[in-house]
Formats: sequence, C-alpha cells, structure tokens
Amino acid sequence: MSRHRMVGIPSGRRAKFAMLALWVVLAALVGPLALKLGEVQNNDNLGALPGGAETSRAIERAEAAFPEPDGLVAVVVYAREAGLSEADRAKVATDRAAFVRYADGGVVPPEVPSEDGRALLLSFPLAGDGDAQSAAVGEVKERLADGVPDGLRTALTGSAGADDDMFDAFGGMDHTLLLATISAVALLLLITYRSPVLWLIPLITAGVASQVASAVVYLLAKHGGLVIDLQSQNILTVLVFGVGVDYALLIIARYREELRRHRDRHEAMEMALRRSFPAICASAATVVAGLLCLLAAQLPSTRGLGPVGAVGVAATLIAMTTLLPAVLVLFGRWLFWPFVPRYSADQVTHDVAEDHRGWAKVAGFVGRRPRTTWIGTVVALGVLTLGIGNLSVGLPGDEFFTKEVGSVTGQRMIETHWAAGTLAPAEILASAGSADDVVRVAGAVDGIAEVGEPQRSADGRWVRVPAVLADDPGSRAAMESVDRLRDALATVSGADALVAGETAFQLDTEEVTNRDNRVVMPLILAVVFVILVLLLRALVAPLLLMISVVVSYVAALGAAGLVLDALGHPRLWVGIPLQAFLFLVALGVDYTIFLMTRAREEVAVLGHRRGVLHALTVTGGVITSAGVVLATTFAALGVLPLVPSVQTGVIIAVGVIIDTFLVRSLLIPALALHIGPRTWWPGRPARTTTEPVPPSLAPVGAAR
Repeated sequence: MSRHRMVGIPSGRRAKFAMLALWVVLAALVGPLALKLGEVQNNDNLGALPGGAETSRAIERAEAAFPEPDGLVAVVVYAREAGLSEADRAKVATDRAAFVRYADGGVVPPEVPSEDGRALLLSFPLAGDGDAQSAAVGEVKERLADGVPDGLRTALTGSAGADDDMFDAFGGMDHTLLLATISAVALLLLITYRSPVLWLIPLITAGVASQVASAVVYLLAKHGGLVIDLQSQNILTVLVFGVGVDYALLIIARYREELRRHRDRHEAMEMALRRSFPAICASAATVVAGLLCLLAAQLPSTRGLGPVGAVGVAATLIAMTTLLPAVLVLFGRWLFWPFVPRYSADQVTHDVAEDHRGWAKVAGFVGRRPRTTWIGTVVALGVLTLGIGNLSVGLPGDEFFTKEVGSVTGQRMIETHWAAGTLAPAEILASAGSADDVVRVAGAVDGIAEVGEPQRSADGRWVRVPAVLADDPGSRAAMESVDRLRDALATVSGADALVAGETAFQLDTEEVTNRDNRVVMPLILAVVFVILVLLLRALVAPLLLMISVVVSYVAALGAAGLVLDALGHPRLWVGIPLQAFLFLVALGVDYTIFLMTRAREEVAVLGHRRGVLHALTVTGGVITSAGVVLATTFAALGVLPLVPSVQTGVIIAVGVIIDTFLVRSLLIPALALHIGPRTWWPGRPARTTTEPVPPSLAPVGAAR
C-alpha cells in the first residue's frame, strides 16, 4: 500500500468510523493488561551488574560455596552521643529478645558495640517468604520505636530497612507521576490552543497509547522474558505522553493550515498527514532505533530500558497517526473554537507567514545575520558547558533518596561510630589450598588495613576471606585499593581469587558504565546519522545536525549541573549520562527533523534562503510548543523521591529547552543559510507539490 493511500485511511469519510471502532475494541482489550504492569516489575536490575563482572562471579561462587538464607537482613542501630546508658542497654536487650520471633532460625546474634562505646548494633536475617519478611519489617520498626529512652537514637537499616523504605517511598507514586504528567501537559495544551475542547483530544489519545504500550510491555515481560523495572516504567509514562503530544501538535498545526486551504475537512486531514507523516515517522524511527541501541549496553538497568521505551514510541506513533486524525475529522472544525480555521479561496495566495509574525521576526533576524547568529549561539552553548564542572559520576547509596529515610539514617549512624571499612570489607573468594598465600599477599596490599581469618566452605574447596579497607568503602581511594588487591591476588598461583563487596561492586559498575558509554554512544550517533541521511537525502545537513545535538548534549549537562548543584544532587547515578545522551540526541534530532523536512519541502519551491526562513517561520510556534511540552513531561519525574529520577528529569528537560530555543531556532537555520544550497549536498530538493505557489512566496533567482 502506498504512503498516500495509507495516510488517507484515518481521514476517510467511512474509514474513520472503522478506525474509531478498532481503537475502542483495542482499548477495551488492553486496559486490564495495562493495569497488571506493576505485577511483573522486577527492580533487581536497578542495582545489578552483568554476569561477567568479577563481583557477579564472586557472588555466584559465594552463594554456591557458602549458602545462606535468601532473605532480607535487618540491621538495627542504637546510638547516644553522650554514651549508652543502662536504660539504653536494657532497651537493646528487650528488643533482641522480641526480634527472635522474626529471625531466621530463631536466633539473633549478640549486639556488636562500637569502639567509642556510644552505639550498639544488632544484625539478623529475617525468616519466611517475601510477604512474611515484609510484614516482619513493619513489626520490627514498631518494636524499635516503642519505649525508646529520651536521647537514644534508633534506626533500621540493612536490606530489610532499604526495601521497606523503597516500598514506602513509592507507594502510589506511579499514580502521582501520571497525574503530574497529565496535569502539566493539559495546562500547556490549554495555553497553546486556547480552546476549551481541543486540548482533550491529544491528551486522551496519548492516554490510549500509554495503555496499549503498557499492555504490550506487560505481555512481553510475562511471556517474552522482557525485564521492566521501576525506572523504565516511569520513563515509559513520560515518554509516551511527551512524544505523543509532540506528534499531535505537529499534525494539528498542519491540519489547521490545510483547513484554510480545503473546504472538505477530510481532504485537509489527508493532505496534513501526507506532509507531516514522513517527518513523524522519521522522528519515531530515530527514537526507536536509538533506544534499541541500548541493547548493546552491559549494565542491565540501561539495557532493559531500550525495548520498553521502543514499544512506547511505536505505540504512540500508531495512535497519533491513526486514532488522532480520525477523532479530529469526526468532530470537525468546531473543535478549534473559538479560533476556528475557515476555508477561503484566497488562502491559496495567502502568505501563511502573516499568521506567524513573531517567528517571522526571528527568521528575519537570522536571515540578516546568519554568521553572527550561529557564532553567538555556539558561544552561548559553550558558556553553558562550564557547569559540567559541578557534576561527578557516582551516586553514594546514602544519597539515593531525595529525603531522609530510616535506612540511610542507620547507615550514617554506623559510619559515625564504626571505623571506615569495618562493616563493609572486601570479600575474597579463593581456592582453599591457597588460603595462606592469599592472606599473606592481601595483607601486603597498600590500602588494606586488616585481613581476617579464612572461612572454609562445607565442601572444602573454597575459602572466604574478609579484607578491611583503610578508607571509606565509597571513596575513590578504597576503589583503587580494591583494584590493587585484585592485581596482587592474580599473581597467586592456583588461587583463582575473586574480590566482591560494596567497594568492588562500585568499581565494577564504573568499569561497565565506561564501557557502555564508549560503545553505545557512538552507535547511537551512527544509527541516527544513517536515518537522517535517508530522510534528507543529503550528507552535509545530517552531519550538521549530528554535531549540533552533541554540542547541545554537552551544554545541557553544563546547564543541568548548575541546577542539580543548587538542588544538592550533583553526583550522578552511573547510568544517567548514557540515558540522557540517548534521549537528548534522539529527541533533540526530532525538532530539527521537523524543521529540516519542512525546509526541504519549501526549498524546492522557494529556493534555499527563502525556503529555510519560511520553514523556520511556520514551524517555530508548533515546535517550540512541542519542546516545552516534552521538557515539562520529563520534569514531572521530579515528583518521584529518587535522586536518579530527579537528575534524569532535570537534564532532559534542560536539554530539550536548549535544543528547542537555541539549536533548532537559531543555530541550525543560521548554519544552513551560511553554508547555502550545499547544505543539501549531494542531493537537491525537488518540488513535490503541484499546488499553486503564493505570489508573495514565489521563488526569485537571487533567493537561490
């Protein structure tokens, strides 16, 4: 089926009813499945490493050689800065006796005192299955809060405390995020259209697309092995609404334009779809291809985001190019009330730039001073990049939440009263026959404060050796010590030694992330470049666009660095630079795709200079509105109590605004004018329409 016939289906006089009926049936079928998406959510990937990482291999060996209960571990901390009193110790003893009923094996080991005598610690694994352990955590917290002597500080940490804090923090937050996203988009659509009705149509269509996407992701997770976590589910929501409303704005703007040229609304919609469909498809293909590039990543949380986001964008594309046009045509022109576009025969010779006077002034400024404009824009972007110095990669575990939670409080109490590295030692797994050599070599490594006694496995094949680090386990110095420890143990013949632990995990995460950045970022650029070449049938223009989005990404990190530093969250979670790069490249190219495909169309009729400026004039309003909507939807991630979500929202929102107002509005058109018709080399835009050209826009020789 040809593209022209395909785009005519949603706007057909009878076909629109069939299209609506199809979507009603589809929505009824997918609704119940979409509601089950949370049931298949698996958040293990949020902190997981690939199987080939040394930490992963060490954990696998430890689980086989030293089997332990597979459950949550409760770590209870008691502290008083003036020193523990007899009442405090009595409270600890009473709690310990009460905790026995929740402990695996019915045993709670004796309390561990701090060297300064100001704190005590109880640690025990919880018994039962997942539900029983979750219930036990609540009862442990209640017991801990009961009868606390004045001045005694208590906290529950460990995996039990962290798991409970995560559950409390995100109780109902998926609905909060959805409400925040919808509210922000609704407000912007009301401002954009100034219509009491029209804003509902793209919002409802995006909601249907979100349901379809959620249902498909649920089925893939349930039966196809797709892994979805909290992060990817949240991004799926904002991505569908953000991208969906972007596409809707583009279609509706072109439809409004065509309604002034066609008496029949069906013909107007067919023409609007015919002219906007290639750009929208190219945009969706760019984002989907970029997301699928994440499959080349090794970090599970990053790799899992790819197919989830790709499903969301694909569902959005289908809904916005089939359901939205059918609904718009069904209800007719009155949807635009009170600013109803009226047909007039004079519209054929009407200069539509008169309807975009604000952007005509912008285009006039760019046209008069293209060189000054692009140089000034590059300087401005360069200044923004200076904020990168505020950012660093590596988010400590105690900074993962945006607010203070019990598990973080407990961890900080432990760090205050116990020596650095004591409670988070590196763990060496080695062959039993090399135990003495392993202890000797590990003890001689710079940065290792103490090496404990080897623990032999039940089968006698392996030993587990704790190595206390001299520095804070989360510090760069500690990671360098683990690196030296691994290098030293590699020289022990027959040891087959592996090093795990908190610091080793951070080190491996950093190495995997660096590898993913080196591999996936160039892959994304290559894929997007190929799509642009095919779309624009040129080499120079795609190259300009790719350079611009990379500059925009760096500027976005810099600007976001200023914001995040002010918010107190400058240390980025390791997966964010790559994920932000993907979205800012793929989504940033979207707006230049909308601009340059329209420019290519206009250049074929008006010549290069006037065509580029006319494209900037008529697309400026709608693309800017789309950028603001997309930035706002990603900013809605800030309602979530996780620092990585806030960081993602800030970076992408700032980046989209920069791309919309600086790169697409000033830099790209100014460069296109400065370079001239060679922008389209080796191709040459050909006229694709037989419609009359308005006299005021007719090409002149000098314009080319």
